[in-house]
Amino acid sequence: MTTTRVQLKNVHKRYGDNEVIKGVDLTVKDNEVVVMIGPSGAGKSTVLRMINGLETTTSGDVIVDGENIAHSGVDMNKVRQNIGMVFQHFNLFPNMSVLQNITLAPIELGLKTKAQAEKEAKDMLEIVGLTDKIDAMPAQLSGGQKQRVAIARALAMHPDTMLFDEPTSALDPEMVGDVLGVMRRLAKEGMTMVIVTHEMGFAKEVADRVVFFGDGQILEQGTPDQIFNHPSHNRLQTFLKQVLEA
Repeated sequence: MTTTRVQLKNVHKRYGDNEVIKGVDLTVKDNEVVVMIGPSGAGKSTVLRMINGLETTTSGDVIVDGENIAHSGVDMNKVRQNIGMVFQHFNLFPNMSVLQNITLAPIELGLKTKAQAEKEAKDMLEIVGLTDKIDAMPAQLSGGQKQRVAIARALAMHPDTMLFDEPTSALDPEMVGDVLGVMRRLAKEGMTMVIVTHEMGFAKEVADRVVFFGDGQILEQGTPDQIFNHPSHNRLQTFLKQVLEA
């Protein structure tokens, strides 16, 4: 039986009078790669941040590994141990080396000894192709390298699910390929992933399911073939025409 990792049920989010998420229902199964696409401001990143508890819901349920995190009283630190998140702007600690950035959380949370965490950090850096940067400081790294360290840091927690919020949008074009390469490898290895991206070629290649957002709602979802080759919603058709011809 396939495990459901993440489920959103009739989720709404308001900031004052402005409703930014309007009744979203979404299910992510174990080992599934779900890619969220759509225009800026459509609500994709807000939904992603809700899955990690960084944004609260106004109403509706957000169930992660069987725990409804929309309810108060949930230990979010415990829930977050199973969810890795990679942000657009890396969020590395500038005063810590690559090794220290990766080992901080497992050591602080008492999940690993220093020796175990450091051994694991080396393994994770091998996955992202940066073993030679283990003692470097973030300021010595390119944007693409910083993002790969951020992925290694998230992987060091052995999450069940990885969330990526536009992980390549702050990178120079020549850096994008390295980061997407790491994400491709994770997808091949069966990592459950929810990805917000503007990289349509990547979405076509790795997604099991593509979800199109517009105005705070899911307007269409399906396989990459359905979404990119046979879009039915007129908003999706217009969006693809704009991004694929840009």
